Amino acid sequence: MKNNLSVREIQEKDVASIINYWHDADDEFLINLGVEINKMPSRKEWQSMLLEQISQPYGNKKSYCIIWEVNAIPVGHSNVNKIIFGREAYMHLHLWNKEIRRLGHGTELVKMTLPYFFENLKLKQLYCEPYALNTSPNKTLEKIGFDFVKEYITIPGFLNFEQKVNLWQLSYKKYKKII
Repeated sequence: MKNNLSVREIQEKDVASIINYWHDADDEFLINLGVEINKMPSRKEWQSMLLEQISQPYGNKKSYCIIWEVNAIPVGHSNVNKIIFGREAYMHLHLWNKEIRRLGHGTELVKMTLPYFFENLKLKQLYCEPYALNTSPNKTLEKIGFDFVKEYITIPGFLNFEQKVNLWQLSYKKYKKII
């Protein structure tokens, strides 16, 4: 049976699943993502952040989340932050279930997500800076056609420890060729 992949904007009903993804993950998994465990927001803080994001118009969003589905069941999400509307944003990729990872769905789900980010946020550039030691997102970005910019050490987000990241970039022009 072929899996039916789909993507959609986050809805209020998705908030609990995203919170559970972060709070139910084991420490080893979170460290592999580059997460500093003691920076993890509480469930209430996550809920507040996510609900605020849902209610904001595109031009005011601090973060914007797309839910990934396999056979109409939510299995992950991609979000952007560091948004400069009309210019750029930074993308993050998360498959929630171990069973779904490494099945090859990530590449197609990211491709399906790109129009939401580029078109709704009017982006000229989309960046992604995954933990250099986390090979899956780096392979996915390369396969899609993101350009490798550089490897460097930074604290890439509010949840992260200082780490080596790979910076990937996709221009609007290249996105149009991919899609």
